Amino acid sequence: MVKKHEEPAESDFEGTVIDIETIGPFNYGYADDDSRRYKDIQVVIFGFINRHALQILCAEGKGSINELKEEARRIIEELERPFYAFNSDFERGVLFYNLDMEIGFDCELNKAKFESKAKAHEELGIPKYDDPFFDSGYRCMIEWEKGEFDNTIAHNRACLLKERDILLKRGFREPDELRFVRE
Repeated sequence: MVKKHEEPAESDFEGTVIDIETIGPFNYGYADDDSRRYKDIQVVIFGFINRHALQILCAEGKGSINELKEEARRIIEELERPFYAFNSDFERGVLFYNLDMEIGFDCELNKAKFESKAKAHEELGIPKYDDPFFDSGYRCMIEWEKGEFDNTIAHNRACLLKERDILLKRGFREPDELRFVRE
């Protein structure tokens, strides 16, 4: 089953900010610009915010991941462009292997490839939005695997709101190059 969270969002930007939560390891045997770094990672939460709404879909256990993927594929086709992400290499790479889609992200929200989201929102004076994991995607992964779905949704919500605020406060840059490679 896929748990859904939706709330209205009044945001003054065009397009859609996308943020995902995942389980699984990075494959550090590949270069930073190679999509295969993300091939063993599974998407378990798909969230987005646009000028009208914030919506999050959360797979409730490993048996629901395929249902989440199907819903995410459908939703992506309907979302308004441009697409933004804080680390678009991660979103693009994970979604490439999980959804079998090369999704073009138009705008990168981190100012440098490995900038931390915690540092960015601290520098910009952005609130934490009650993030139960204090910007730790790793803690989110562990808690999702324990079945703590409400907390993982709260973490994704906080990430989306922080990323929206980063966009509104400092804008975006062009995404880094990512080579999509099938094995």
